[in-house]
Amino acid sequence: MPRHANPTLSVIVPARNEARNLEIVLPYLPPQAEIVLVDGHSSDDTVDVVRRLRPDAVILTQTRRGKGNALACGFAAASGDVIVMFDADGSADPHEIPAFVAALVEGADVAKGTRFARGTEAEAGSEDITLLRSLGNAGLNGLANIALGTRYSDLCYGYNAFWRDVLGVLDLPALDLAVPADRMVWGDGFEIETLLTCRFSLAGLKIAEVASVERERIHGESNLRTFADGFRVLRTLGRECAPRARRRPARRVAAMATAARTAIVPLALVPAPTEVVVPSGPARPVAADRPLAA
Repeated sequence: MPRHANPTLSVIVPARNEARNLEIVLPYLPPQAEIVLVDGHSSDDTVDVVRRLRPDAVILTQTRRGKGNALACGFAAASGDVIVMFDADGSADPHEIPAFVAALVEGADVAKGTRFARGTEAEAGSEDITLLRSLGNAGLNGLANIALGTRYSDLCYGYNAFWRDVLGVLDLPALDLAVPADRMVWGDGFEIETLLTCRFSLAGLKIAEVASVERERIHGESNLRTFADGFRVLRTLGRECAPRARRRPARRVAAMATAARTAIVPLALVPAPTEVVVPSGPARPVAADRPLAA
């Protein structure tokens, strides 16, 4: 897949009972993007809302449970040059999508969102993270940097984008893998962000951090379990950074990524990436009239 300065986008939106949030969020997603809604067996009107507001969307039902499995289903269905991971609860600001795409067009394989950016003019932060989660993320982030030899500022953030041609790095669990209902396959849960970071890093891909503001969830409660999911993240670091795991994707994928980078059209020969357009409109009616960042 050749890379160019005006890539097509696939926005992957995993959602379970997020109808009220999607009513607000969907109109702000780029109109020309392919929207892939992966439904987690919702009991509300999640699917109907998407069909009404984005009749062009690709709608799937995830094959098991967990955010990781939902994203894997969306990745498999995506057809765009660039894949954007986007939460349905209103925490991800759609106006930031152009910044992620710009980082990719400028040469990165992966654009990794960070709430803790330093030394940048772009705004970063979180309206949602608790002190406990912030401390846990800082500790896990430090362990990841030691294990991976990296200098990331934010490990457990789910707003990321990458070129679709690097999907081979991920080697996620097969979508048709059958498991008992009371079990969760490794990689199917909230550890997915850490797993992606580890596999992208160990494959030698170029990863650029993009400053991002995590917004407060608009309606409903998060499915995140601080201690249980934090432990899964810790186990992920141990499993992914073990010597045997390190050897798995690196040689094959590094060669693939190098070949892909040579296919990029020189930026000097094409217009700046202005095609990623977010429709203007009134601020979303969030609690306390919190405006959507411009």
